Amino acid sequence: MSLLVQKYGGTSVGSIERIEAVAEKVGKFRDQGHDMVVVVSAMSGETNRLIDLAHQIQPTPDPREMDVLVSTGEQVTIALLCMALKKRGYDARSYTGGQVRIVTDDAHNKARIQQIDDARIRNDLRQGRVVVVAGFQGVDDQGNITTLGRGGSDTTGVALAAALKADECQIYTDVDGVYTTDPRVVASARRLDRITFEEMLEMASLGSKVLQIRAVEFAGKYNVPLRVLHSFQDGPGTLITLDEELDTMEQPVVSGIAFNRDEAKVTLAGVPDLPGVASRILAPVGEANIEVDVIVQNVASDKTTDLTFTVHKNDMEKARSVLETVAQEIGAREVICDGKVAKVSLVGVGMRSHAGVAATMFKALAEDNINIQMITTSEIKISVIIDEKYLELAVRALHAAFEMDKEPQELNL
Repeated sequence: MSLLVQKYGGTSVGSIERIEAVAEKVGKFRDQGHDMVVVVSAMSGETNRLIDLAHQIQPTPDPREMDVLVSTGEQVTIALLCMALKKRGYDARSYTGGQVRIVTDDAHNKARIQQIDDARIRNDLRQGRVVVVAGFQGVDDQGNITTLGRGGSDTTGVALAAALKADECQIYTDVDGVYTTDPRVVASARRLDRITFEEMLEMASLGSKVLQIRAVEFAGKYNVPLRVLHSFQDGPGTLITLDEELDTMEQPVVSGIAFNRDEAKVTLAGVPDLPGVASRILAPVGEANIEVDVIVQNVASDKTTDLTFTVHKNDMEKARSVLETVAQEIGAREVICDGKVAKVSLVGVGMRSHAGVAATMFKALAEDNINIQMITTSEIKISVIIDEKYLELAVRALHAAFEMDKEPQELNL
């Protein structure tokens, strides 16, 4: 008998029929002898409805009261799921984040979990109950309700699994696992049986929407086996685990291709090539709370430099405004912005031990006449910035070049 923590997202509990289906699934695991802790999100669309209500009253809602408001969505779901379980003869008990004592810091709307009091849950499990916990929420030291930010139910599930030392944390969603890339872009994309925490973290940060980044970080830190499964289809899903638990003989060079359309490129041209000038440019950008991603600097023969970096598309105009002020202060020539770029990234721990990955990537893109504007690399990642209109073509070309539709042992690199 094992202890499983299962998390069901908003679409999985989006109607009474779906809540009944989740109760059926949980009941089957209970019948197999597993101890069950279930974390649920609010019903699909409910959080948005509550946020809209708040904005009808306050254009910028009070953060504390906003947490009080949006946390009610999960409270509805935990009660309904427990009713559905009880109807089927299973003893079940629901808890809000505050009742479990998921203690967070006091950063409303984006709180971080600090500790969990698991005594109540363990007591219920000993008595054979299914424990149903509201995701996305906790309380601070003063007892104020806090929320963990969008997608925070994943983090709740992983944190509970870590605290309870669960055998596995299962994330049920509307996909049946982690794929080599988005199947909507590449029809031959293949579901991965396993992937490392490190690879999943890179893919999540680079645009893959399967799991919340903080949940993957938490799972990796506390070595919680994490599995992504489909809410309404049977299947093994994808197990996310440590590097050393994978068979390195069958580990592909490239595990996945992530991409992000929400990129913008900003260039400050004709910058005097002097020590400290990059800091004078990027410090005001950071102070404006604009996150910078890929950075490239080119020095010309006339002792000037062009500094180019990427930001989120929504921050492009804010970045332009900041840099126009900076340009006047340091004597730069002009600010150039391009909101029609995208980022495509190869991810794989196999890159550490294989040469030639970048060359294969660049050759594949060149064969389709796709120009690379910027490049950034790490031990297990290569990212390129390209024209947005070539994004899907690039992803398909790279998927084919690295034979990612084949099982790892079939690869011929």
